[in-house]
Amino acid sequence: MKLVYFSVTGQTRRFIKKVGLPAYEIDQTNPFHELNEPYILVVPTYDRDITEVADDFIEFKSNRQQLKGVAGSGNLNFGDLYVYTAKDLAQAYQIPMLFDFEMNGTPDDVENFKKVVSEIESKTAR
Repeated sequence: MKLVYFSVTGQTRRFIKKVGLPAYEIDQTNPFHELNEPYILVVPTYDRDITEVADDFIEFKSNRQQLKGVAGSGNLNFGDLYVYTAKDLAQAYQIPMLFDFEMNGTPDDVENFKKVVSEIESKTAR
């Protein structure tokens, strides 16, 4: 299962690198890339004007049909706004919110996320 992500400060990128699964980083200056395979989107928490590149990517060609779920990073100090970007995308595109982690994730987050990815991959292969 491919992971698709974008990173503003590098926290999300660091998490993805620790996960070590095939990944594609959305180019914020040109998010229009067709993936042609199932994927999970991993997004940081920022204002909508910064995260709209995720919408641009999702809505490009067949990417919306390939999207299996979303995971979000954030800071627990945000309170109710913790991982709100991922929650908003899950609601907007009617996809599951699969996982959340703080900052660039702990070793437990990495292992637990890998399990979630494996479960989604198994369901997708059926």
